[in-house]
Amino acid sequence: MQDSYFLYHSIGQYPGKAEDLARAMAEFAAVWAAPDDAQWGYLLGKRAGFIEHWRGIIGAPEGSLTTCENVTQGLHMLMTALPPERLSGKRVLVAADCFPSNHFLLTKLQDRLGFTLETVPMRQGAAWVEPEDFLAYWGPDVAVALLTWVASTTSHRIDLSAMVAHGRAMGSLIGVDITQGAGLLPFDVADPAVDFTISTSLKWMCGTPGAGILHVAPDLISQCQPELRGWFSQPDPFSWALDRFAYAPDIRRFDNGTPGCMAAIASLPALDWHAAQDRAALLAQNRRQTARIIAAADEMGLDLLTPRAETARGGSVMLRLPDSHPAPEIVVALRSAGIATDGRGQILRTSPGPVTTDDGVQALVTALRHLLRP
Repeated sequence: MQDSYFLYHSIGQYPGKAEDLARAMAEFAAVWAAPDDAQWGYLLGKRAGFIEHWRGIIGAPEGSLTTCENVTQGLHMLMTALPPERLSGKRVLVAADCFPSNHFLLTKLQDRLGFTLETVPMRQGAAWVEPEDFLAYWGPDVAVALLTWVASTTSHRIDLSAMVAHGRAMGSLIGVDITQGAGLLPFDVADPAVDFTISTSLKWMCGTPGAGILHVAPDLISQCQPELRGWFSQPDPFSWALDRFAYAPDIRRFDNGTPGCMAAIASLPALDWHAAQDRAALLAQNRRQTARIIAAADEMGLDLLTPRAETARGGSVMLRLPDSHPAPEIVVALRSAGIATDGRGQILRTSPGPVTTDDGVQALVTALRHLLRP
């Protein structure tokens, strides 16, 4: 039942998604299987449309955004393209509540690229890294700070303006993982100005896996020399002179071989739908429904792991369930009742979005009261 769908921190749905996706894939099949030469113009045009949609969503300048498979790959593309002197002997700063995949990558890269990864810890008993703790670790020896805009296990949202202002004073490069907020919360790469941005087209964007994006500020692009390069990294991909390779002057230098376009094509219907929506109305619906979940959690005496203030959270509400009621069992019971949620340990994650109705929220609340009764 779509009206009880609470998984916008994971996949994301919108009305008519199945039909839109089926049409897009059928169109692709017809073009790709046709006995003519129209395929590459079609594919690259669709990819360009995907990029233009994402540019509009985050205010990225022309020539500053490209595709990647996921946030981890986008981060790898950026980190390995930086001038060696930017990183060698310096620190790279992340918070302990960052997306673990990014941390796994940086832990490995520090040996090869010569930086030290510094992970700002959470205080004892805390659910997220306190902003003042992150700033206390952030000194002038930090080459790159990777900021998690909205945390995936708490929906805690950082004060991005304050973080960026401090980072500018420290002379650091500043990147932001916007995955858990993109498509719901307003974000602009120029306000405050950040150096790079990574995301996927899942979650609030309602797209498909494999449709990641990397934005790099134009003044940083010119300093980068991506190690994974190929014919699409050049100003003219059809320049095949083996002794005269040159990087494209814009974000295209982060491309390499023939670009994968399938995920972009499959995500385009979701981006088209998103572009036609009243974003303020989508956010207002989420705020109304998350407020109801928080109020119900208080009534049931559940531990709230998400900030109460709207300005300090994303679009999810995370609840710690009592140890007497294992979260996996609760998730299964909710699923059998047509209510889609998930869990991390004893944390129940709920994220209402466009297809979630107020009746669906009430169904969640009623079911939890029944399942968690003593």
